[in-house]
Amino acid sequence: MFYINKNVNINDGIREKEIRLAGEQENQIISTIDALKLAQERDMDLVMISPSAKPPVCKIMDYSKFLYEQSKKQKEAKKNQKTVELKEVRLSATIEEHDIMIKANNAKKFLSNGDKVKVSIRFKGRQNNNTNMGIKVFDTFISKLDNLGVVEKTPRLEGRNMFMILAPKR
Repeated sequence: MFYINKNVNINDGIREKEIRLAGEQENQIISTIDALKLAQERDMDLVMISPSAKPPVCKIMDYSKFLYEQSKKQKEAKKNQKTVELKEVRLSATIEEHDIMIKANNAKKFLSNGDKVKVSIRFKGRQNNNTNMGIKVFDTFISKLDNLGVVEKTPRLEGRNMFMILAPKR
């Protein structure tokens, strides 16, 4: 569902004494009463476009058409928006070289698609005492990425998990 700003003042909802009437021919400061009369003569609505301006800017238009165009713009903006996903690659502290290569290839695919990658290691048992092993694994992993990604968050230990976040290189 798209959010459309329906808090726009129209017709009798405009409480200002004077407004700036914007349109094809008009760009003048007139009283609100006169602008309402003009709008009624044309079978249109007086819509406040910019309430923060001094004096507020209003336009004579069809309000339902205005809402339709506003929703159309929002749909177009959402369509063009790129969402960045966070993918995860899990490693272990005692991972072998070939397995690191496979995981790095997966991470390369994610990074080339524009997604961020969370690389995590879970320490089991006595491995928790040797967290420097995890940093060595992370360094090896980063070296396999062929400079496709940059470290956004450096390796950090939280409980039994160590993780870092990689972002695609721009």
